[in-house]
Amino acid sequence: MVKYMLEFYKNKKVLITGHTGFKGSWLALWLNKAGANVCGYALAPQTEPSLFDILNLSSKIKSIIADINEQDALSNTFEEFKPEIVFHLAAQPLVRKSYMEPVLTYKTNVMGTLNVLEAARISGSVKAFVNVTTDKCYENIEQNCCYKESDRLGGYDMYSSSKACVEILSSSYRRSFLDNAQTAAFQMATARAGNVIGGGDWACDRLVPDFIRSIESGNPISLRHPEAIRPWQFVLEPLWGYLILAEKLYNSSDDFTGAYNFGPEADNVLSVLQVVDLMISTFGKGSINIENPDEKMHEAGILRLDISKSKNKLLWKPVYTAKQAVKKTVEWYKNYYDGVNMVDYSLNQLNSFEEDWNGKNS
Repeated sequence: MVKYMLEFYKNKKVLITGHTGFKGSWLALWLNKAGANVCGYALAPQTEPSLFDILNLSSKIKSIIADINEQDALSNTFEEFKPEIVFHLAAQPLVRKSYMEPVLTYKTNVMGTLNVLEAARISGSVKAFVNVTTDKCYENIEQNCCYKESDRLGGYDMYSSSKACVEILSSSYRRSFLDNAQTAAFQMATARAGNVIGGGDWACDRLVPDFIRSIESGNPISLRHPEAIRPWQFVLEPLWGYLILAEKLYNSSDDFTGAYNFGPEADNVLSVLQVVDLMISTFGKGSINIENPDEKMHEAGILRLDISKSKNKLLWKPVYTAKQAVKKTVEWYKNYYDGVNMVDYSLNQLNSFEEDWNGKNS
C-alpha cells in the first residue's frame, strides 16, 4: 500500500491549511517527498524554533502566509492553485489557551473551518477533503472506555467544544451540500487523532515540548496531572491515516465519508508520568516536579479511542507502540541538538516508517 499511496500523490495538487505547524510541516514534507504539488496556507510559524523552518519547507512547497479568516486571500488561493485534495489542519490547538482566548478559539476553529469548506466548494477543483479535528471532541465521561465515532460529542473546555462544533458543522455541511451525487463538489471526512508526539514540536503547554524546554533550562519539568492517561502516538501514524483517507475519498465509489479515529491500540496507552519517565531514560537526563493543577482549567484524567473503524474500513493500523513513539521522538530532538542535518534525518524517519509499515502489513 505504501508504494501505491506515494505513487497516487505524485503530481496531485494538494493544499494543506496549517502547513507551518508541527503536524502540517511533517505532512508537507511527506507529500513533497511523494512528488505532490503542495500549497500551504497558514499563519507564520508560531514558535521559535519551528519545524517548518528547520525542514526548509518554504523552498520545497508553495507557501501562503495568511489567516483562514481572511476570506479573500483564502478564496484567491483556491482559485489560483486549484487543489484536488485538501487537508485542513489549521486551528487554535491548545486547551489552556482556549480558556484565555475563547473567542479566538471559536473564530479560528469553527468559522475558519466553514471558510475553508466554502472556498473548497466554490473552487470546483477539490475532490477530497480531510477535515482534521481531535479525539477531545467527545463528551468525556472519565471512564475507562474507548470512544468510538458514533459516541456523543461534547467537550468540557473551549478548545474541545469548538472541535465538537466542527464535527457537527462538518456533518451538517456534508448533508446540506455534499450528499447529493448530482451537486456534490467533493467527498469529505473528519479525522480524530489522539495525542500526537514527534520531533519538531515546540508549542506551549504540550508535554514533549515542555520536557525539551526543561532539558534546555536545566529545570525539572512540571507536571499538573502525572496520572492522566492519553492515546499517545507517533506523528506519522495519524498522518498516514489522513493520506489513506484522502485517497479513498478521491478514488473510491464506496462511501468513505464520516468520522475516523486514529490512535494506538487500546491496550497500549501510557500515563503522563510514564511518558516523561521514558523521555528521561532515553534522553539520559531530566527531572520531574509535581505541581498543583489550576482547578479553574479542567483537564481530562483519561481518554482512550476505539480505532476499529479505521482498521477495518481504511485498513490502517498503528505501526509503533507508545514506547517506540517516545523513543523516536526523543531521538529526533537529540539529533537536532547534536547539529545533525534534520532534513535528512526527518526523511530517514519517513523512510523507516514506510518500511516498518510494509513489514507489519506484508
